[in-house]
Amino acid sequence: MPHLNNTSENVLGSSNTIGHEKCGLYLLFKWETGLGDGFRGFLYSMALAYCFIGLSAITGCFFRSMENVVKHTRLVEEIDPCTNAKVPKHKKVWNYAIADITLLAFGTSFPQISLATIDAIRNTGNLYAGGLGPGTLVGSAAFDLFPIHAVCVVVPKAGELKKISDIGVWLVELVWSFWAYIWLYIILEVWTPDVITLLEALLTVLQYGLLLTHAYAQDKRWPYVSLPLPRSERPEEWVPPETSTHRDGNRNNKKYPGILEVNENRDGNHAGVLSIRSGAAYQKLPDTIESSEQSSEDIVTYNENFLAIWKQQFVDALMFSNSESRKVNNTWLWLAKALLQFLIAPWRFLFAFVPPYQIAHGWVAFIFALTFISGIAYIVTKLTDMISCVTGIDPYVIAFTALAAGTSWPDLVASKIAAERQITADSAIANITCSNSVNIYVGIGVPWLINTSYNFFAYNEPLRIEKAEGLSFSLLVFFATSAGCIGVLVFRRITLGAELGGPRFWAWITSVYFMLLWLIFVVLSSLRVSGII
Repeated sequence: MPHLNNTSENVLGSSNTIGHEKCGLYLLFKWETGLGDGFRGFLYSMALAYCFIGLSAITGCFFRSMENVVKHTRLVEEIDPCTNAKVPKHKKVWNYAIADITLLAFGTSFPQISLATIDAIRNTGNLYAGGLGPGTLVGSAAFDLFPIHAVCVVVPKAGELKKISDIGVWLVELVWSFWAYIWLYIILEVWTPDVITLLEALLTVLQYGLLLTHAYAQDKRWPYVSLPLPRSERPEEWVPPETSTHRDGNRNNKKYPGILEVNENRDGNHAGVLSIRSGAAYQKLPDTIESSEQSSEDIVTYNENFLAIWKQQFVDALMFSNSESRKVNNTWLWLAKALLQFLIAPWRFLFAFVPPYQIAHGWVAFIFALTFISGIAYIVTKLTDMISCVTGIDPYVIAFTALAAGTSWPDLVASKIAAERQITADSAIANITCSNSVNIYVGIGVPWLINTSYNFFAYNEPLRIEKAEGLSFSLLVFFATSAGCIGVLVFRRITLGAELGGPRFWAWITSVYFMLLWLIFVVLSSLRVSGII
């Protein structure tokens, strides 16, 4: 017989069952139980916030590695129609639309996906699904749509307008995003109420592949399956070099004296080598090492330079940067900046273990960044259990609010960076809509597929969903508020000609409006889950 995981037995329910009684659970040390619940709740909340700072920090590593992945080109030969001569050209390996949906959206949604998958694995063998993952992912959808739009709309400089260059691709992504939540409502309330079958979970995951195919078809303007909408010219580079800046304000990745740089020729194509500063001279460093073409001396030099740069990452992580602090005249503000750097220093040192993002076209750093994100997500799940245990707050409320906002922080940082550094709004807004799709098709679909597969083959039973009515109510509120959000974006496109930026006053009005929509969603969903309405 399967183990019936009732409310008092699963992690979410057990936390709530303890209620306001003395919480016997502890995070690291047993003596924690001797502290007051209020003080423990404060400590665990601070630890949770510190994990969110770590997620924000690792997003920078992830974003730079993703940029290098997208920049990857391959050499192809094309026939000149006039001379019939072979002309070598560098072609992008990645399609922009696919890169936005996979690398950007999947990577920035990885905290939620990891959290939901961890929640599913620890509930394997139970007939009831864990609610931490679905609650966080639905709350994350609202955070992505409202607060992130609120930030991105004010990021451009005063008067600067950034619009979506390919409306067709955005509409396809938007439709699939809304359909994801309609589909979730159907399987929760209409098809098989309160339970999820193996077929439903499998169909949920497969729809992610359909989204990728449809977006690619729209980008390539395949007949019969694409919308006949024009698009403006998109820049050749995913992040144009002339506008590529980092947080320190320096251009072209020259933050460190020993940083690897990609050499480009006049037509914008990569010269295929990386260079590393060594005093006043430059040493050429091949982008990739081919044993059949490179001598052993070249490989040794490459490895030595690579290790030198990796070592420099640790040195920089431990150094106190006062370049910006010198500009601050206010002593208290300077102290605040110094405290912030002190708090981030451990994360910077930890993430210095991520290999330089120029290696292997960024893939090694990309995988390392996702691994760190997954580790932080595991710690977040444990802290959430503890906060619910010592405070008696319903775990769904924590998932809808703090957990959704914290795990969506990489989404916010990535969209903000894209809104700052790109000349169009495509990736900033695509990250929002695509992340919402990924949250359902992958973030909920994969964990449910794990649980339903186990239950089907072990017990021939479906997966039961606790508080499905609360989740369904949140979906209805999300639909209503999201209509108001998309309506404003369309209105801005018609009146201002762009979704992001514009006159400062109206940009801030739009930002405040989006935040109000998020508050409406959070308040109504929390009240419903708590049984107040």
